[in-house]
Amino acid sequence: MRKFLSLAALLLCVSGLAQSVKVTNPKRCGMDPDRLSLVDGVIEGAIREGAVPGAVLSVVRGDRIVYLKAYGNKSVVPDTVKMTVETMFDLASLSKCVGTTLSFMQLIENGQVRLTDNVDRYIPGFKPWTDPQTGETVDITVRDLMTHSSGIAAYYDANRIVQRFGANQPDSLMRVIATEVRRYFRPGTGFLYSCLNFITLQHILENVTGQRLCDYAAEHVFAPLGLQHTCYFPLQDDLRTPAEHADLLPLVAPTAVQADGTPLLGAVHDPLARLANGGNSGNAGVFSNAEDLSRICMTIMDGGVKILSPAAVELMCTIPPENDPAVGRALGWDKKSPHSGPRGDLFDPDTTLEHTGYTGTSIVIDMKTKTAVILLTHRVHPVDEGGVGRMRAQVANIVASSLKDWR
Repeated sequence: MRKFLSLAALLLCVSGLAQSVKVTNPKRCGMDPDRLSLVDGVIEGAIREGAVPGAVLSVVRGDRIVYLKAYGNKSVVPDTVKMTVETMFDLASLSKCVGTTLSFMQLIENGQVRLTDNVDRYIPGFKPWTDPQTGETVDITVRDLMTHSSGIAAYYDANRIVQRFGANQPDSLMRVIATEVRRYFRPGTGFLYSCLNFITLQHILENVTGQRLCDYAAEHVFAPLGLQHTCYFPLQDDLRTPAEHADLLPLVAPTAVQADGTPLLGAVHDPLARLANGGNSGNAGVFSNAEDLSRICMTIMDGGVKILSPAAVELMCTIPPENDPAVGRALGWDKKSPHSGPRGDLFDPDTTLEHTGYTGTSIVIDMKTKTAVILLTHRVHPVDEGGVGRMRAQVANIVASSLKDWR
């Protein structure tokens, strides 16, 4: 009976939250609507040039969406279907932020994990960095993983994993990362963006909580925020067909067309996440839409209400002083690394978080002005050719310049 009541209370909470996001006129939130509308020309230009088939943009100010618009097409293969603001996108590496990082910050604030913990505390046999000249060893820490300062190689060939161990063998992949993958430099002294860092964080979380990352994030992050269209799609044996959340598939934008002529749909584009981890992965795998991501941004700007403490949010947004300044990364988010281009030229790098996803997604959050820019595209549909880096920066500049009250 108690379990039933708890579930009922959670559903009531989710229902209430689902109605909480309001869309309002930019002028009411201190923004110039005419200047803000200049984003249309930038995005429509990228579509005309073939960089992307379509896009969805959400601009958030405080606890309001001030601009929400769909552009172009949701799919062009096998059929042409118009984009809508409800469309769900494969977030690719944005999953590192909204799935892995938000979940992992809960472990830190709950006292289950510390940033200074060595990774081998949770993954026995996880090899350290070894100085090639002196033979000195330095252990890799949780902080090193979260800031991409571990020195661990950026990626590992998913096809090689499948050839060696078979498909959907996450433990085998983790053993390779722990014992075989190269460490390029002393932890904390450099920056090397690595999907393997966040796959390692996934395994730490799963070892600590006893839950799959996809289940933990759904229960502790997505549900408390009332997110109706955010999930991982764990895959069946064919690694093309989702085993869960089939009801959401009509909303999903497809990605790259495969050898059989059909695009991936609800199966994560990233090869390691799909082939080695079966859709449940620390580096990629979350699908979401603009409204749900707007809620996440609002939550972060509001100090983490319902999912994190203000102290945890402040820590997450801070570049660790222990790292070399050249690293430029906060916990899970970018601030001043060479990858920080999506914030454009006007947002303050000291107060702005950003991250991108390989498929064409991005989020920029300025904590000072309480402004967020969520730009969702699927540049890899139907083929992996389009580039969106310039468009992201242009949109961010327009949004920043539309702020009339630069608080």
